[in-house]
Amino acid sequence: MTTLKRADARKNIESIMDAATACLARDPDVSVADIAKAAGVGRVTLYGHFESRATLVTKVVERAIQQSDEALGAVDLDGDPRAALSRLLEASWRLTQQYGALIVAAEQSMPHEQFQAVHIGLIDRWKPLMERGRGDGSFRDDQPLEWQLTLLQSVLHAASGAVYRGEIKAAEAAALIDGTLQAALTPPGATRG
Repeated sequence: MTTLKRADARKNIESIMDAATACLARDPDVSVADIAKAAGVGRVTLYGHFESRATLVTKVVERAIQQSDEALGAVDLDGDPRAALSRLLEASWRLTQQYGALIVAAEQSMPHEQFQAVHIGLIDRWKPLMERGRGDGSFRDDQPLEWQLTLLQSVLHAASGAVYRGEIKAAEAAALIDGTLQAALTPPGATRG
């Protein structure tokens, strides 16, 4: 009986997480009642596993970050740093687009420090590429590396918000992100390749 309850609980948790991911990707303000309905559970069951909406959003974001980190691990970062950056930005945008308004929900629901903490693994993936590009002159080195990493993350998040608000089309975002960041990282006086 206990094994059956645990299996049911795991199934409910997975259903809630999947439903929350899908619902939050479409609407960052979706209600707990709507998430529970989409998961096929009651609100009481949802709150039995997640003490608050913020807790649920945090768990969904953590899972999305983990899945994103795994997907970005497959991106080829060898060769020219600028080309590698373009590949990484394109892959990052595809993931950002997949999770849609989840980023907006996370920014609204999670304390800033916690939001930043869940991104550490992703930032660690960008850092060696940025250091290599700064070292060979592909990227400017007259700004702190941490600032440039924050810029990368911020532009991706800004694009997600702009798509959600209808300011730009999702299909245009990858090129806008790449163009913006390549321009920002080009050393002063250098021409973009």
